[in-house]
Amino acid sequence: MGIMGIFSKKALDTPDVQDATAVDMEKTAAASDSAVVSVPEDSARSDTDNGSIHYQAGVRRVRAVTSVWSSKSLWLMFALLYLVSFVDMLLSTVSDGLTPFVTSLFEKHGLIATVGIVATIMGGCCALTLAKVVDVFGRIEGFLFMLAILILGVILKAACENVETYVAGHTLYWTGHVGLMYVIDVMLADMTSLRNRMIMFGINGTPTIASVFAGPKIADLFFTNSTFRWAFGAFTIIIAGVSIPVIALMLWHQRMADQMGLLPKDEHGRTWYQSIWHYLIEFDAVAVILITATFALILLPFNLVAYAPNGWKTGYIIAMEVVGVVCLGLFYGWEKNIAPVKFLPWKYLKEPTIIGSCLLYAVMFCSCFCWNAYFSSYLIVVYRLSITKAGHILNSFTLSSAIISPFIGVVIRYTGNIKYTAYAGIPLMLIGTALLIPFRTPDTHWGLITMTQVFVGVGTALFAACGQLAVMATVSHQEVAVVIAVWGMFGSIGASIGFAIAGALWTNIFPAQLYARLPEESKDMAAAIFADITLQSSFLDGTPEREAIVGAYADVQRKMVIAGACLMPLVLASIFIWRNVKVNKPEEQEKQTKGNLF
Repeated sequence: MGIMGIFSKKALDTPDVQDATAVDMEKTAAASDSAVVSVPEDSARSDTDNGSIHYQAGVRRVRAVTSVWSSKSLWLMFALLYLVSFVDMLLSTVSDGLTPFVTSLFEKHGLIATVGIVATIMGGCCALTLAKVVDVFGRIEGFLFMLAILILGVILKAACENVETYVAGHTLYWTGHVGLMYVIDVMLADMTSLRNRMIMFGINGTPTIASVFAGPKIADLFFTNSTFRWAFGAFTIIIAGVSIPVIALMLWHQRMADQMGLLPKDEHGRTWYQSIWHYLIEFDAVAVILITATFALILLPFNLVAYAPNGWKTGYIIAMEVVGVVCLGLFYGWEKNIAPVKFLPWKYLKEPTIIGSCLLYAVMFCSCFCWNAYFSSYLIVVYRLSITKAGHILNSFTLSSAIISPFIGVVIRYTGNIKYTAYAGIPLMLIGTALLIPFRTPDTHWGLITMTQVFVGVGTALFAACGQLAVMATVSHQEVAVVIAVWGMFGSIGASIGFAIAGALWTNIFPAQLYARLPEESKDMAAAIFADITLQSSFLDGTPEREAIVGAYADVQRKMVIAGACLMPLVLASIFIWRNVKVNKPEEQEKQTKGNLF
């Protein structure tokens, strides 16, 4: 069956509305080529068989939109979101290729992990707030908000005059990048049935196939023939240009739904301060602040400790860890006993499938980022590869994942099984990670390193597809945005821990190894060599300085790979606790999206 075969129109099982509304809808249906059925104007309840589910305004709005748009509009929206994803992924690979050189420009090459950990913490935690934005206000409002943050971050990266500004810009950019991809995922979930969802998610991830090859080359061309500033400046214009049609199309269909009386009416009669209080409750602001503070305060010290005057004995390092743990306890108490509108209903926080899927995503990213953080630098310095070729090897991981993901979606569609499909990724991930240990030496051909990247990429694709669908399959449409955010946050937590481990190993091992291996006459250059990737690459083959640099890289990289491999047993445990949800069963289909869908 081709891709058109998964397209279906699902009628809404809702009460009738006034005759005038029905006439308007008949006219609209005749004008488009897709039949739709209306929902009550003031419906704040589920239009499934379970009428007790409360839908917030943003969810009700998108359900109204999917009930009025035609098949052509549905395909057009998917094509536009695909284009935004392509440009965003291209920008991400360009940024990855340029970051080592930008930090080296300011003589702060060792801060790569710090840039990564701050950005991933903020990117993961922002999705928690964003989940409530798209649920309370709407999908397009969240899209606009994240687009603005992304553009501001890229502008700061283009205009930076010091590494602090670059870190701030990268943090804003990564927050916007993660948020924009998150909103697109939520919109795709709104547009798809449960059994076909991972096919469309997989197809939407295929721009990675092009960006893997184009991104490093674009980065190389800008760095060689222009500056990194023009690279970021150009993408500021491009990302804004491709996003405008998405916003326009969504607003057009919201207007159409409003004319039919399908959008929720906000006739609250509240004063301005009552509205602020209302939205603070609806957002569960206390929970968002507490959980963001928890993970930021617990994870940041792992990388900052290398710059603290007394290491782990420094007062502010200890204080951050203690306050982080206290915030976690406060979050637990608030959500269980106090919160009037819970961030995620307590029953879902205890759901083993959600817990296992989140843990799987965290462990997967933690394992990968333990050895991936300084992998690009390793390839450029040790193998003397260009930015382009190093980027191709580095991104072969995401390339293989992007290629296989749509086929994983097809398997899930026809088997309906996500738990045992996820089990298939364990041997691939284990082989790929284990082989990194003997292969992470300077005399190993880079082709073998690429092979391990492919194994890991296919394994993680299975984990990501099955894990993301597992968390969505256990909730109603109201909670989809929140569980995707929580699941994504655990991925960011895992990546942050991986960055923290990599950063700790790099800052504590590489300088010592480098100093010990350098000849006596060059030991005074150790700090300068550590801080600058260009200087590291400048020494000729066969010189004592070159041998010392390569040896130090090999030593620290091997320890990073071993740290990542040690986490693999936790992957099996995370999948084991899932319930075996069959996503192709009718009862699973009906508790999710409604309207004109894939």
